[in-house]
Amino acid sequence: MQLNGTVSSGLGRAHVFMSQPHYQDQFRSILGTTAWPGTLNVKVEGENLINYIALRKKAGIDTLDADESAREGASNVDVSAIESIRVRGFLRDGVSFGGATAYQAEISYQNDKIPCAILIPDLTRHVDVVEVISGPFLRERLEIEDGSEVSLTLSD
Repeated sequence: MQLNGTVSSGLGRAHVFMSQPHYQDQFRSILGTTAWPGTLNVKVEGENLINYIALRKKAGIDTLDADESAREGASNVDVSAIESIRVRGFLRDGVSFGGATAYQAEISYQNDKIPCAILIPDLTRHVDVVEVISGPFLRERLEIEDGSEVSLTLSD
């Protein structure tokens, strides 16, 4: 499966979660390395949104905020061959850090390709924004900025 979208700025809060050792240990097994302490946000539309909603549904994430036609279209997308990886949440100093579902992928921009993973937190406000994690800082490594068009190819 491939998802194409546009790089966009997030809220700048992912680093709080991404830097937690409990998550980083799990990201190491998913990525083969620790993850950059932040996510790259990729906004998807149309057929790409339909495919992303199918991945969200596979992860057990509520899709009621999504457009009804996109939800219906996602029901026809077969994601059974795409492996989901569970990222366990934890409790630290009385603060709950939720779980997530990850899908291994590769992000490409122009001629560059970098291994990554799509991360779908159990609690997220994003319906049409894919959160991407990787070892390197993707904005710098790929020389991308808000508005850059990237492709995510999921492993199956």
